[in-house]
Amino acid sequence: MSTEIHGGAGQDLRRDILTTLLPGFFESDAPEWVLGMLREGLGGVCLFGSNIVSPAQVAALTADLRAANPLAVIAIDEEGGDVTRLFFDRGAPFPGNAILGRIDDLELTREVGRAVGEAIAAVGCTMTFAPDADINSNAKNPVIGVRSFGAEPALVSRHTAAWVEGVQAAGVDASAKHFPGHGDTATDSHLALPVVDLPLADLHERELAPFRAAIAAGTRSIMTSHILLPQLDAEHPATLSPRILQGLLRGELGFEGVIVSDALDMAGASGVHGIPEAAVLALAAGCDLLCIGTNNTGEQMEEVVQTIADAVAAGRLPAERVADAAARVRALATETAPAAAADLASGFSVALPDGLSDRVAASFHVADGAADRLASTGSVGTIVRIETVANIAVGPVPWGPCALIEAPESARPAPSWLTGATQVVVDASSPLPDASTLAGPVVLIGKDLHRHDFAVDAIARLRAARADVVTVDMGWPSEDLAVADIATFGASRGVAETFAHLIQDAVDAAPVTS
Repeated sequence: MSTEIHGGAGQDLRRDILTTLLPGFFESDAPEWVLGMLREGLGGVCLFGSNIVSPAQVAALTADLRAANPLAVIAIDEEGGDVTRLFFDRGAPFPGNAILGRIDDLELTREVGRAVGEAIAAVGCTMTFAPDADINSNAKNPVIGVRSFGAEPALVSRHTAAWVEGVQAAGVDASAKHFPGHGDTATDSHLALPVVDLPLADLHERELAPFRAAIAAGTRSIMTSHILLPQLDAEHPATLSPRILQGLLRGELGFEGVIVSDALDMAGASGVHGIPEAAVLALAAGCDLLCIGTNNTGEQMEEVVQTIADAVAAGRLPAERVADAAARVRALATETAPAAAADLASGFSVALPDGLSDRVAASFHVADGAADRLASTGSVGTIVRIETVANIAVGPVPWGPCALIEAPESARPAPSWLTGATQVVVDASSPLPDASTLAGPVVLIGKDLHRHDFAVDAIARLRAARADVVTVDMGWPSEDLAVADIATFGASRGVAETFAHLIQDAVDAAPVTS
Protein backbone atom coordinates (compact mmCIF):
# COMPACT_ATOMS: atom_id res chain seq x y z
CA MET A 1 0.00 0.00 0.00
CA SER A 2 1.42 3.37 -0.99
CA THR A 3 2.01 6.12 1.56
CA GLU A 4 -0.06 9.31 1.19
CA ILE A 5 2.28 12.25 0.47
CA HIS A 6 -0.11 14.90 -0.86
CA GLY A 7 -1.42 16.58 2.27
CA GLY A 8 -0.31 17.84 5.71
CA ALA A 9 2.80 16.13 7.05
CA GLY A 10 2.84 14.03 3.90
CA GLN A 11 3.19 17.18 1.81
CA ASP A 12 6.21 18.24 3.88
CA LEU A 13 7.76 14.82 3.33
CA ARG A 14 7.09 15.05 -0.40
CA ARG A 15 8.84 18.43 -0.57
CA ASP A 16 11.85 17.09 1.32
CA ILE A 17 12.05 14.04 -0.93
CA LEU A 18 11.83 16.17 -4.05
CA THR A 19 14.60 18.42 -2.73
CA THR A 20 16.99 15.45 -2.69
CA LEU A 21 16.43 14.67 -6.39
CA LEU A 22 18.43 15.93 -9.37
CA PRO A 23 17.01 14.52 -12.62
CA GLY A 24 18.04 15.17 -16.20
CA PHE A 25 15.94 15.66 -19.32
CA PHE A 26 16.58 15.55 -23.05
CA GLU A 27 14.98 18.75 -24.34
CA SER A 28 16.54 22.20 -24.79
CA ASP A 29 13.52 23.74 -23.04
CA ALA A 30 12.38 22.68 -19.59
CA PRO A 31 9.53 20.13 -19.78
CA GLU A 32 6.42 21.01 -17.81
CA TRP A 33 6.93 18.09 -15.43
CA VAL A 34 10.31 19.54 -14.46
CA LEU A 35 8.92 23.03 -13.89
CA GLY A 36 5.97 21.62 -11.92
CA MET A 37 8.22 19.58 -9.65
CA LEU A 38 10.58 22.53 -9.18
CA ARG A 39 7.62 24.58 -7.92
CA GLU A 40 6.99 21.79 -5.43
CA GLY A 41 10.60 21.87 -4.24
CA LEU A 42 12.59 19.66 -6.64
CA GLY A 43 16.26 20.02 -5.70
CA GLY A 44 17.35 20.95 -9.19
CA VAL A 45 18.40 19.46 -12.51
CA CYS A 46 21.56 18.31 -14.19
CA LEU A 47 22.17 19.63 -17.70
CA PHE A 48 23.73 17.49 -20.44
CA GLY A 49 24.80 18.01 -24.04
CA SER A 50 21.27 17.55 -25.37
CA ASN A 51 20.16 20.58 -23.34
CA ILE A 52 22.75 22.89 -24.93
CA VAL A 53 22.04 24.81 -28.15
CA SER A 54 23.56 28.25 -27.60
CA PRO A 55 24.69 30.44 -24.71
CA ALA A 56 21.57 32.60 -24.82
CA GLN A 57 19.35 29.50 -24.94
CA VAL A 58 21.08 27.95 -21.91
CA ALA A 59 20.81 31.21 -19.99
CA ALA A 60 17.08 31.38 -20.78
CA LEU A 61 16.66 27.74 -19.74
CA THR A 62 18.40 28.21 -16.40
CA ALA A 63 16.39 31.40 -15.77
CA ASP A 64 13.18 29.41 -16.26
CA LEU A 65 14.40 26.73 -13.89
CA ARG A 66 15.37 29.21 -11.18
CA ALA A 67 12.09 31.11 -11.61
CA ALA A 68 10.27 27.87 -10.77
CA ASN A 69 12.53 27.27 -7.75
CA PRO A 70 15.03 29.98 -6.73
CA LEU A 71 16.82 27.44 -4.52
CA ALA A 72 17.35 24.94 -7.34
CA VAL A 73 20.76 23.45 -7.96
CA ILE A 74 21.54 23.67 -11.67
CA ALA A 75 24.40 21.24 -12.15
CA ILE A 76 26.50 20.42 -15.18
CA ASP A 77 29.28 17.94 -15.87
CA GLU A 78 31.92 20.46 -16.98
CA GLU A 79 35.39 19.21 -16.09
CA GLY A 80 37.25 21.58 -18.38
CA GLY A 81 38.86 18.94 -20.59
CA ASP A 82 37.62 15.91 -22.51
CA VAL A 83 34.42 15.80 -20.43
CA THR A 84 32.36 18.82 -21.45
CA ARG A 85 28.69 19.70 -21.77
CA LEU A 86 28.80 23.43 -22.54
CA PHE A 87 31.01 22.69 -25.54
CA PHE A 88 29.49 19.33 -26.41
CA ASP A 89 29.20 20.19 -30.11
CA ARG A 90 32.85 21.17 -30.64
CA GLY A 91 35.05 20.35 -27.62
CA ALA A 92 36.16 22.47 -24.67
CA PRO A 93 38.76 25.23 -25.05
CA PHE A 94 40.46 24.31 -21.76
CA PRO A 95 43.27 21.86 -21.02
CA GLY A 96 42.12 18.95 -18.90
CA ASN A 97 43.45 17.75 -15.56
CA ALA A 98 46.21 15.46 -16.84
CA ILE A 99 47.88 18.36 -18.65
CA LEU A 100 47.52 20.67 -15.65
CA GLY A 101 49.12 18.01 -13.50
CA ARG A 102 52.03 17.68 -15.92
CA ILE A 103 52.57 21.46 -15.98
CA ASP A 104 52.28 21.39 -12.17
CA ASP A 105 51.67 25.10 -11.62
CA LEU A 106 49.02 25.51 -8.94
CA GLU A 107 48.24 29.08 -9.91
CA LEU A 108 47.58 28.00 -13.50
CA THR A 109 45.29 25.21 -12.30
CA ARG A 110 43.49 27.73 -10.12
CA GLU A 111 43.13 30.10 -13.10
CA VAL A 112 41.77 27.36 -15.36
CA GLY A 113 39.32 26.26 -12.67
CA ARG A 114 38.12 29.84 -12.36
CA ALA A 115 37.81 30.19 -16.17
CA VAL A 116 35.67 27.04 -16.27
CA GLY A 117 33.57 28.43 -13.41
CA GLU A 118 33.07 31.77 -15.13
CA ALA A 119 31.87 30.04 -18.31
CA ILE A 120 29.41 27.98 -16.28
CA ALA A 121 28.19 30.88 -14.15
CA ALA A 122 27.65 33.06 -17.23
CA VAL A 123 24.83 30.78 -18.39
CA GLY A 124 23.26 30.39 -14.94
CA CYS A 125 24.57 27.02 -13.73
CA THR A 126 25.39 26.77 -10.02
CA MET A 127 27.36 23.53 -9.67
CA THR A 128 29.83 21.55 -11.71
CA PHE A 129 30.58 17.88 -11.14
CA ALA A 130 34.31 18.59 -10.98
CA PRO A 131 37.16 18.39 -10.30
CA ASP A 132 37.92 14.75 -10.88
CA ALA A 133 39.98 13.93 -7.78
CA ASP A 134 40.76 10.34 -8.76
CA ILE A 135 44.37 9.17 -8.82
CA ASN A 136 44.84 7.38 -12.14
CA SER A 137 47.03 4.64 -10.73
CA ASN A 138 45.86 2.09 -13.32
CA ALA A 139 46.96 2.98 -16.87
CA LYS A 140 44.26 0.64 -18.22
CA ASN A 141 41.48 2.57 -16.52
CA PRO A 142 38.70 2.87 -19.14
CA VAL A 143 36.83 5.80 -17.63
CA ILE A 144 39.24 8.11 -15.72
CA GLY A 145 42.55 8.50 -17.59
CA VAL A 146 43.17 12.12 -18.64
CA ARG A 147 40.36 13.27 -16.37
CA SER A 148 42.84 12.77 -13.50
CA PHE A 149 45.61 15.18 -12.52
CA GLY A 150 48.02 12.25 -12.40
CA ALA A 151 49.13 9.06 -10.69
CA GLU A 152 50.79 10.53 -7.58
CA PRO A 153 48.68 11.29 -4.47
CA ALA A 154 50.51 14.49 -3.51
CA LEU A 155 50.28 15.97 -7.03
CA VAL A 156 46.61 15.09 -7.44
CA SER A 157 45.84 16.45 -3.98
CA ARG A 158 47.36 19.88 -4.47
CA HIS A 159 45.82 20.36 -7.93
CA THR A 160 42.42 19.16 -6.73
CA ALA A 161 42.50 21.84 -4.02
CA ALA A 162 43.63 24.54 -6.46
CA TRP A 163 40.89 23.68 -8.99
CA VAL A 164 38.24 23.71 -6.23
CA GLU A 165 39.44 27.14 -5.11
CA GLY A 166 39.40 28.46 -8.67
CA VAL A 167 35.94 27.29 -9.69
CA GLN A 168 34.35 28.35 -6.40
CA ALA A 169 35.96 31.79 -6.69
CA ALA A 170 33.76 32.16 -9.77
CA GLY A 171 30.63 31.50 -7.70
CA VAL A 172 30.12 27.90 -8.82
CA ASP A 173 29.93 24.99 -6.38
CA ALA A 174 32.59 22.32 -6.89
CA SER A 175 31.80 18.62 -6.51
CA ALA A 176 35.02 16.65 -6.13
CA LYS A 177 34.61 13.12 -7.46
CA HIS A 178 34.45 10.06 -7.41
CA PHE A 179 34.66 9.29 -3.67
CA PRO A 180 36.46 7.32 -2.34
CA GLY A 181 38.46 7.03 -5.58
CA HIS A 182 37.82 5.49 -9.02
CA GLY A 183 41.41 5.58 -10.30
CA ASP A 184 42.55 2.04 -9.54
CA THR A 185 39.89 0.30 -11.64
CA ALA A 186 39.82 -1.46 -14.99
CA THR A 187 36.00 -1.44 -15.23
CA ASP A 188 33.61 1.38 -16.16
CA SER A 189 30.96 1.82 -13.44
CA HIS A 190 28.51 3.03 -16.09
CA LEU A 191 28.45 -0.56 -17.34
CA ALA A 192 29.36 -2.77 -14.36
CA LEU A 193 30.47 -2.70 -10.72
CA PRO A 194 34.23 -2.09 -10.36
CA VAL A 195 36.05 -3.51 -7.33
CA VAL A 196 38.88 -1.80 -5.42
CA ASP A 197 40.11 -4.45 -2.99
CA LEU A 198 42.28 -2.32 -0.71
CA PRO A 199 42.42 -1.96 3.09
CA LEU A 200 41.47 1.35 4.70
CA ALA A 201 45.11 2.18 5.51
CA ASP A 202 46.03 2.00 1.82
CA LEU A 203 43.03 4.12 0.88
CA HIS A 204 44.07 6.79 3.38
CA GLU A 205 47.58 6.82 1.94
CA ARG A 206 46.51 7.13 -1.70
CA GLU A 207 42.85 7.35 -2.82
CA LEU A 208 41.57 9.53 0.02
CA ALA A 209 44.36 12.11 -0.03
CA PRO A 210 42.82 14.30 -2.79
CA PHE A 211 39.45 14.28 -1.04
CA ARG A 212 41.03 15.44 2.20
CA ALA A 213 42.62 18.24 0.16
CA ALA A 214 39.29 19.13 -1.47
CA ILE A 215 37.60 19.27 1.94
CA ALA A 216 40.38 21.50 3.31
CA ALA A 217 39.92 23.76 0.26
CA GLY A 218 36.22 24.11 1.08
CA THR A 219 34.56 22.05 -1.64
CA ARG A 220 30.83 22.45 -1.21
CA SER A 221 30.01 18.97 -2.41
CA ILE A 222 31.57 15.59 -3.05
CA MET A 223 30.27 13.05 -5.56
CA THR A 224 30.27 9.36 -4.72
CA SER A 225 31.36 6.47 -6.91
CA HIS A 226 29.61 3.22 -7.73
CA ILE A 227 32.56 1.03 -6.82
CA LEU A 228 32.75 -1.87 -4.37
CA LEU A 229 35.40 -1.76 -1.67
CA PRO A 230 35.03 -5.19 -0.07
CA GLN A 231 37.44 -4.51 2.79
CA LEU A 232 35.18 -1.66 3.91
CA ASP A 233 31.76 -2.93 2.82
CA ALA A 234 31.51 -6.26 1.03
CA GLU A 235 27.84 -5.78 0.12
CA HIS A 236 27.23 -2.19 -0.99
CA PRO A 237 29.03 0.03 -3.50
CA ALA A 238 30.23 3.32 -2.05
CA THR A 239 27.13 5.28 -3.09
CA LEU A 240 24.93 2.88 -1.12
CA SER A 241 27.25 2.26 1.84
CA PRO A 242 26.64 3.89 5.27
CA ARG A 243 30.07 2.66 6.35
CA ILE A 244 31.77 4.57 3.54
CA LEU A 245 29.63 7.72 3.46
CA GLN A 246 28.64 8.24 7.09
CA GLY A 247 31.51 6.43 8.76
CA LEU A 248 34.39 7.42 6.47
CA LEU A 249 33.42 10.61 4.63
CA ARG A 250 31.35 12.28 7.37
CA GLY A 251 33.07 10.69 10.36
CA GLU A 252 36.76 10.18 9.66
CA LEU A 253 37.21 12.91 7.04
CA GLY A 254 34.81 15.36 8.69
CA PHE A 255 33.01 16.49 5.53
CA GLU A 256 29.96 18.65 6.29
CA GLY A 257 28.91 19.64 2.77
CA VAL A 258 26.50 18.04 0.32
CA ILE A 259 27.13 14.43 -0.70
CA VAL A 260 25.98 13.93 -4.29
CA SER A 261 25.47 10.49 -5.80
CA ASP A 262 26.88 9.69 -9.20
CA ALA A 263 24.05 8.99 -11.65
CA LEU A 264 21.77 6.27 -10.32
CA ASP A 265 20.96 5.04 -13.81
CA MET A 266 24.50 3.62 -13.98
CA ALA A 267 24.79 -0.15 -13.69
CA GLY A 268 27.13 0.11 -10.70
CA ALA A 269 24.31 1.65 -8.64
CA SER A 270 21.02 0.34 -9.98
CA GLY A 271 21.95 -2.78 -11.93
CA VAL A 272 20.72 -4.96 -9.07
CA HIS A 273 18.14 -2.79 -7.33
CA GLY A 274 16.61 -0.54 -9.99
CA ILE A 275 16.67 3.26 -9.72
CA PRO A 276 13.86 3.81 -7.14
CA GLU A 277 15.31 1.34 -4.63
CA ALA A 278 18.83 2.61 -5.32
CA ALA A 279 17.55 6.08 -4.40
CA VAL A 280 16.28 4.77 -1.05
CA LEU A 281 19.56 3.03 -0.31
CA ALA A 282 21.62 6.07 -1.33
CA LEU A 283 19.70 8.37 0.99
CA ALA A 284 19.94 5.87 3.83
CA ALA A 285 23.67 5.57 3.24
CA GLY A 286 24.18 9.33 3.55
CA CYS A 287 23.74 10.89 0.10
CA ASP A 288 21.95 14.23 0.15
CA LEU A 289 21.40 14.94 -3.55
CA LEU A 290 20.64 12.11 -5.94
CA CYS A 291 21.73 12.50 -9.54
CA ILE A 292 19.13 10.32 -11.25
CA GLY A 293 20.22 10.16 -14.89
CA THR A 294 20.38 11.84 -18.27
CA ASN A 295 16.88 11.45 -19.68
CA ASN A 296 14.29 11.07 -16.95
CA THR A 297 10.51 11.43 -17.07
CA GLY A 298 7.87 12.78 -14.74
CA GLU A 299 6.40 9.29 -14.29
CA GLN A 300 9.80 7.88 -13.36
CA MET A 301 10.38 10.65 -10.83
CA GLU A 302 6.98 10.09 -9.23
CA GLU A 303 7.90 6.42 -8.83
CA VAL A 304 11.14 7.39 -7.12
CA VAL A 305 9.32 9.81 -4.79
CA GLN A 306 6.71 7.21 -3.87
CA THR A 307 9.29 4.49 -3.27
CA ILE A 308 11.22 6.77 -0.91
CA ALA A 309 8.02 7.74 0.92
CA ASP A 310 7.07 4.09 1.31
CA ALA A 311 10.54 3.34 2.72
CA VAL A 312 10.05 6.12 5.29
CA ALA A 313 6.62 4.73 6.26
CA ALA A 314 8.07 1.23 6.60
CA GLY A 315 10.81 2.44 8.93
CA ARG A 316 13.58 1.57 6.46
CA LEU A 317 14.56 5.22 5.98
CA PRO A 318 14.22 7.77 8.81
CA ALA A 319 12.29 10.88 7.87
CA GLU A 320 14.96 12.82 9.74
CA ARG A 321 17.60 11.58 7.28
CA VAL A 322 15.52 12.88 4.36
CA ALA A 323 14.94 16.20 6.10
CA ASP A 324 18.67 16.56 6.86
CA ALA A 325 19.57 15.85 3.24
CA ALA A 326 17.03 18.38 1.99
CA ALA A 327 18.29 21.05 4.39
CA ARG A 328 21.86 20.59 3.16
CA VAL A 329 20.73 20.96 -0.46
CA ARG A 330 18.69 24.10 0.24
CA ALA A 331 21.65 25.64 2.05
CA LEU A 332 23.70 25.58 -1.16
CA ALA A 333 21.63 28.42 -2.62
CA THR A 334 22.40 30.69 0.34
CA GLU A 335 26.11 29.80 0.49
CA THR A 336 26.94 30.47 -3.18
CA ALA A 337 27.53 34.04 -4.35
CA PRO A 338 25.23 34.99 -7.25
CA ALA A 339 26.94 35.11 -10.64
CA ALA A 340 27.25 38.41 -12.46
CA ALA A 341 25.22 38.87 -15.62
CA ALA A 342 27.16 38.10 -18.79
CA ASP A 343 26.98 39.27 -22.37
CA LEU A 344 26.38 36.07 -24.32
CA ALA A 345 25.89 37.58 -27.75
CA SER A 346 29.32 36.47 -28.97
CA GLY A 347 29.28 32.98 -27.46
CA PHE A 348 30.12 31.28 -24.20
CA SER A 349 32.13 33.42 -21.82
CA VAL A 350 35.69 32.02 -21.84
CA ALA A 351 38.76 33.81 -20.50
CA LEU A 352 41.91 31.71 -20.84
CA PRO A 353 45.17 32.50 -19.01
CA ASP A 354 47.84 34.29 -21.06
CA GLY A 355 50.43 32.03 -22.67
CA LEU A 356 48.36 28.91 -22.03
CA SER A 357 48.92 27.33 -25.45
CA ASP A 358 52.72 27.47 -25.12
CA ARG A 359 52.57 25.86 -21.69
CA VAL A 360 50.26 23.13 -22.94
CA ALA A 361 52.62 22.40 -25.85
CA ALA A 362 55.56 22.14 -23.47
CA SER A 363 53.68 19.51 -21.44
CA PHE A 364 53.43 17.09 -24.39
CA HIS A 365 55.70 14.07 -24.56
CA VAL A 366 57.55 14.20 -27.91
CA ALA A 367 59.95 11.34 -28.63
CA ASP A 368 63.33 12.05 -30.16
CA GLY A 369 63.13 12.12 -33.95
CA ALA A 370 59.34 12.47 -34.17
CA ALA A 371 59.48 16.02 -35.50
CA ASP A 372 62.23 15.08 -37.97
CA ARG A 373 59.96 12.52 -39.62
CA LEU A 374 57.45 15.28 -40.33
CA ALA A 375 60.02 17.81 -41.46
CA SER A 376 61.44 15.49 -44.10
CA THR A 377 58.90 16.39 -46.81
CA GLY A 378 57.19 19.55 -45.63
CA SER A 379 53.73 17.94 -45.57
CA VAL A 380 51.62 15.19 -44.07
CA GLY A 381 50.25 12.73 -46.59
CA THR A 382 47.86 10.63 -44.52
CA ILE A 383 46.13 10.93 -41.16
CA VAL A 384 45.15 7.54 -39.75
CA ARG A 385 42.45 8.22 -37.18
CA ILE A 386 41.91 5.47 -34.64
CA GLU A 387 38.27 5.53 -33.59
CA THR A 388 37.25 3.79 -30.39
CA VAL A 389 33.96 3.83 -28.48
CA ALA A 390 34.00 6.87 -26.20
CA ASN A 391 33.26 6.13 -22.58
CA ILE A 392 29.85 7.36 -21.48
CA ALA A 393 31.28 10.15 -19.33
CA VAL A 394 32.95 11.73 -22.37
CA GLY A 395 30.30 10.89 -24.95
CA PRO A 396 30.46 11.70 -28.68
CA VAL A 397 32.26 15.05 -28.33
CA PRO A 398 34.43 16.11 -31.31
CA TRP A 399 38.03 15.45 -30.32
CA GLY A 400 41.54 15.85 -31.59
CA PRO A 401 42.75 17.90 -34.56
CA CYS A 402 40.17 16.50 -36.99
CA ALA A 403 37.50 18.28 -34.91
CA LEU A 404 38.99 21.57 -36.11
CA ILE A 405 37.71 20.70 -39.57
CA GLU A 406 34.48 18.93 -38.62
CA ALA A 407 33.36 21.53 -36.06
CA PRO A 408 35.21 24.73 -37.00
CA GLU A 409 34.55 27.11 -34.11
CA SER A 410 37.98 28.66 -33.62
CA ALA A 411 39.57 32.00 -34.39
CA ARG A 412 42.62 30.04 -35.56
CA PRO A 413 41.97 28.27 -38.86
CA ALA A 414 42.90 24.60 -39.18
CA PRO A 415 46.53 24.40 -40.36
CA SER A 416 47.37 23.27 -43.87
CA TRP A 417 48.89 19.91 -42.89
CA LEU A 418 45.50 18.95 -41.50
CA THR A 419 43.33 20.18 -44.35
CA GLY A 420 45.65 18.83 -47.04
CA ALA A 421 46.09 15.28 -45.75
CA THR A 422 44.02 12.24 -46.71
CA GLN A 423 42.10 10.80 -43.75
CA VAL A 424 41.83 7.07 -43.12
CA VAL A 425 39.59 5.88 -40.29
CA VAL A 426 40.48 2.64 -38.53
CA ASP A 427 38.29 1.01 -35.91
CA ALA A 428 37.64 -2.45 -34.50
CA SER A 429 35.68 -3.46 -37.61
CA SER A 430 37.66 -1.48 -40.23
CA PRO A 431 41.31 -2.55 -40.31
CA LEU A 432 44.21 -0.54 -41.63
CA PRO A 433 44.62 -0.81 -45.43
CA ASP A 434 47.95 -1.81 -46.96
CA ALA A 435 50.38 0.42 -45.06
CA SER A 436 52.79 0.68 -47.96
CA THR A 437 50.16 2.33 -50.18
CA LEU A 438 49.49 5.29 -47.90
CA ALA A 439 50.90 8.67 -48.87
CA GLY A 440 53.48 9.78 -46.35
CA PRO A 441 54.42 10.98 -43.91
CA VAL A 442 51.70 9.22 -41.91
CA VAL A 443 50.36 10.63 -38.65
CA LEU A 444 48.31 8.13 -36.63
CA ILE A 445 46.07 9.69 -33.97
CA GLY A 446 44.02 7.97 -31.27
CA LYS A 447 43.25 7.86 -27.56
CA ASP A 448 44.49 5.26 -25.04
CA LEU A 449 46.07 3.37 -27.92
CA HIS A 450 47.62 0.64 -25.78
CA ARG A 451 44.18 -0.45 -24.52
CA HIS A 452 42.94 -1.46 -27.99
CA ASP A 453 44.46 -4.47 -29.74
CA PHE A 454 43.40 -3.32 -33.22
CA ALA A 455 45.16 0.02 -32.65
CA VAL A 456 48.36 -1.65 -31.45
CA ASP A 457 48.24 -3.94 -34.48
CA ALA A 458 47.78 -1.00 -36.88
CA ILE A 459 50.79 0.77 -35.36
CA ALA A 460 52.95 -2.35 -35.63
CA ARG A 461 52.00 -2.78 -39.30
CA LEU A 462 52.72 0.86 -40.09
CA ARG A 463 56.08 0.83 -38.38
CA ALA A 464 57.07 -2.40 -40.08
CA ALA A 465 56.18 -1.07 -43.53
CA ARG A 466 57.64 2.42 -43.43
CA ALA A 467 59.85 4.84 -41.48
CA ASP A 468 57.83 8.05 -41.93
CA VAL A 469 55.23 7.29 -39.23
CA VAL A 470 54.40 9.40 -36.17
CA THR A 471 51.96 7.94 -33.64
CA VAL A 472 50.00 10.32 -31.42
CA ASP A 473 48.13 9.30 -28.25
CA MET A 474 45.68 11.98 -27.11
CA GLY A 475 44.51 9.91 -24.15
CA TRP A 476 46.41 8.40 -21.22
CA PRO A 477 49.32 6.48 -22.78
CA SER A 478 50.97 3.32 -21.50
CA GLU A 479 53.70 3.83 -18.93
CA ASP A 480 56.41 2.79 -21.40
CA LEU A 481 55.02 5.05 -24.17
CA ALA A 482 55.76 2.20 -26.58
CA VAL A 483 53.02 3.11 -29.05
CA ALA A 484 53.12 6.89 -28.60
CA ASP A 485 55.74 9.00 -30.36
CA ILE A 486 53.76 12.00 -29.14
CA ALA A 487 51.45 11.98 -26.12
CA THR A 488 49.25 15.02 -25.44
CA PHE A 489 47.42 13.73 -22.34
CA GLY A 490 44.15 15.19 -23.54
CA ALA A 491 42.01 15.65 -26.65
CA SER A 492 39.91 18.72 -25.87
CA ARG A 493 39.56 21.41 -28.50
CA GLY A 494 42.09 23.69 -26.84
CA VAL A 495 44.64 20.87 -26.71
CA ALA A 496 43.88 19.84 -30.30
CA GLU A 497 44.53 23.37 -31.55
CA THR A 498 47.85 23.50 -29.74
CA PHE A 499 48.85 20.10 -31.10
CA ALA A 500 47.77 20.94 -34.65
CA HIS A 501 49.92 24.06 -34.75
CA LEU A 502 52.83 22.20 -33.18
CA ILE A 503 52.71 19.74 -36.07
CA GLN A 504 52.46 22.62 -38.53
CA ASP A 505 55.63 24.12 -37.06
CA ALA A 506 57.41 20.78 -37.56
CA VAL A 507 56.19 20.52 -41.15
CA ASP A 508 57.21 24.11 -41.87
CA ALA A 509 60.72 23.31 -40.63
CA ALA A 510 61.32 21.15 -43.73
CA PRO A 511 64.30 22.40 -45.74
CA VAL A 512 63.43 24.40 -48.82
CA THR A 513 64.33 22.55 -52.02
CA SER A 514 64.58 24.01 -55.51
